[in-house]
Amino acid sequence: MISPFPKSSDLCALGVSTLARMIVNREISPVELTEAVLMRIDGLQPQLNAFITVCHDEALTAAKMAEDDLMSGNNRGALHGIPFSVKDLTLTKGVRTTMGSPLYKDFVPDNDAIPVARMKAAGGILIGKTTTPAFGHKPLTEGILFGRTNNPFDHALTCGGSSGGSAVAVATGQGPISLGTDGGGSVRIPAACCGVVGLKPTLGVIPNIHVPDLFGSNSVIGPMGRTVKDVTIAFEAIAGADKRDPYGQSPQQQQPFSIKGLRVGWLPKFGNKHVDLATMEAAEKATYSLEKMGATVKKTALDFAALETSFLVILQSALCARLDQAMHERHEDIDPSLALTVEAGRLHSAVDLQRANADRSSAFQAVQALFEEFDILMSPTLACPPLYAEQDPHGQVKINGQEAGLIRGAWYPYTFGFNLTGHPAIAIPTGVAGNGTIPMSVQIAGPWNSEQLLLSVAQLLEQS
Repeated sequence: MISPFPKSSDLCALGVSTLARMIVNREISPVELTEAVLMRIDGLQPQLNAFITVCHDEALTAAKMAEDDLMSGNNRGALHGIPFSVKDLTLTKGVRTTMGSPLYKDFVPDNDAIPVARMKAAGGILIGKTTTPAFGHKPLTEGILFGRTNNPFDHALTCGGSSGGSAVAVATGQGPISLGTDGGGSVRIPAACCGVVGLKPTLGVIPNIHVPDLFGSNSVIGPMGRTVKDVTIAFEAIAGADKRDPYGQSPQQQQPFSIKGLRVGWLPKFGNKHVDLATMEAAEKATYSLEKMGATVKKTALDFAALETSFLVILQSALCARLDQAMHERHEDIDPSLALTVEAGRLHSAVDLQRANADRSSAFQAVQALFEEFDILMSPTLACPPLYAEQDPHGQVKINGQEAGLIRGAWYPYTFGFNLTGHPAIAIPTGVAGNGTIPMSVQIAGPWNSEQLLLSVAQLLEQS
């Protein structure tokens, strides 16, 4: 059995900037790198199951073109010859996009999503589509179309979701970069569970024009990688205004950064009652380490757990509107947990939805008020390490041996509220617990369009 984590000397263990330099210097070829990544995917697929579709032929053809371009002096950008994968909720031209569901198992889009097209324009090579629960409806990556994706640290634990395949792929050297989606923490949760970096950008900064409701959307596309630098390179390649996205009308602004005097708000809880002790200590240590660099840290409070009902009204009603007909016509092709979500959506009234949207507005105002006092907010990414893979997404979660509530308000209250408010947030590893086998993570959130600030702070923490 192949070790899930590549040796430091393997091509598959190297970061984007190192690989890009080696390609430009002709120390390795795009074909050689792509072949190495595809071989690793094939070797790990039976034990980890991170991919729904692997683009063997298409990737090698693109790699050969990248090699020919390089030989003729045409360097397409920062990702020239770099393999990347895409969560299977995001459209990819000529490559099936299943939404993680049998309902779409044969769907092949005619166009790339904007960030996929931008990755390719920068020279990136699409190697495959990563696993996701059907329509990204839960934070555990398994479904009737593809089975379960395993956490590389411990197969008994969940890899998180809904971008679980992307997190597993980058954690284990199956490509240095993957594009996930995040509608409630779906980039940051699996990043935390698998010990990688995941960025949820500001709503609209990375255009996402294929969601059913452009104006009511809380879902974004974000890069995942093993290091902050890799995520930064990918982010800079795909960010930018697009007139087709109502929230993406303004270009990104470069912001000057200095750790001296940076105002940091520390939030150990977001209205939740239970937090794993090791998780809390790791996040608190990372936060207060910024004081030694010149920042000021002050404890503050924010209640996102109270938003759980409103978040569910928005999520469940949206999935019901999208899948209600399929529930009647192709019920056998709908995952049982998704069916429960759709059924719950039928019970919500238009008044319920309006109240939920009003709560979303109030949450935005509460976060904005905090950013009058603080430049960034820091917290654990999750209330405890990865849950068991058998966790019922509709059931109670146990933390510290106690019933802590439903999965959103108990396990990831730190993430889903920022989807409702649109603010950017990044999850980065803070070490491991459980005898060095279970990843832990800290989340950094900032004002709208502050991605460069978050990436700069994350880089400092990663280096320290």
